[in-house]
Amino acid sequence: MRYTLRQLAVFVAVARHESVSRAAVELSLSQSATSMALAELERQYDMQLFDRFGKMLRLNELGQVLLPQAVELIERAAAVERIFEGRAGYGKLRIGATLTIGNYLATLIVADFLKRHPESTLQLTVHNTATIVDQLARHELDLGLIEGSCRHPELIVEPWVEDELVVFAAPTHRLAGKASATLTELAGESWIVREPGSGTRETLDQALRHHHWPMKIRLELEHTEAIKRAVEFGVGIGCISRLALREAFRRGSLVAIETPELDLRRYFRFLFHRRKFQTAGMREFIALCQRMTSGLQRSDQIEWPFIP
Repeated sequence: MRYTLRQLAVFVAVARHESVSRAAVELSLSQSATSMALAELERQYDMQLFDRFGKMLRLNELGQVLLPQAVELIERAAAVERIFEGRAGYGKLRIGATLTIGNYLATLIVADFLKRHPESTLQLTVHNTATIVDQLARHELDLGLIEGSCRHPELIVEPWVEDELVVFAAPTHRLAGKASATLTELAGESWIVREPGSGTRETLDQALRHHHWPMKIRLELEHTEAIKRAVEFGVGIGCISRLALREAFRRGSLVAIETPELDLRRYFRFLFHRRKFQTAGMREFIALCQRMTSGLQRSDQIEWPFIP
């Protein structure tokens, strides 16, 4: 073989960052050494792997074919190295989770994973669905846990557990004492909602798409906890996962408003690249997720340690 693992590592880092300088920082190499390694790889095989736009490099068609195989080879080499060094575990696992999953479930699963496999390391990234999809497509993550839909042709989506959104309000709100609310009543309210690109917003928009009334959005926020606080302060009503509201409902600081006319069900899903090597660590993490929700109908039925 004429190529080296270092050359492949440089290629993968440049592909992820679309920049030689940022790749050099990731690999703890000088910019000149990084540039030389990439140039030598392309020279050896008389091919170009990137289209150059000034200082930005973007994968061309050949580079896109090579990337997943290069990532797999590097991961397999790392596994071999751990065996030679006498280290157990699964190495480093990069997980991306959307906000509801990341804030309320993923940390529990991560803690369980690391207790079972103390020699392993794990990086958890929390963003909205659109960002997680983009990072998976660029091979920046090994596995995604998402709340929204994904139609990217290179990504595989598998269902995990059902989830449901619920409309909610402060206990002093005029709708708080009602068992349920009609769409006519909801149309007159000010709403505090997640931002476009989030799975929560997508589910709410889909539930309303056949009901032709404009939702009066007063505030868009990127975090569920911020939405809960704003609703508690009486700014308006909100709509997020029942999972995220379970403790607030128990304490009585927020109350659910049932909406029989709206279908607010969705699924939490696993997401991974179709050309990504399925490592043992990925399979173990997915198994722990499935074990957590085994036998349950919905995410808010998951048990976790009580925090007063």
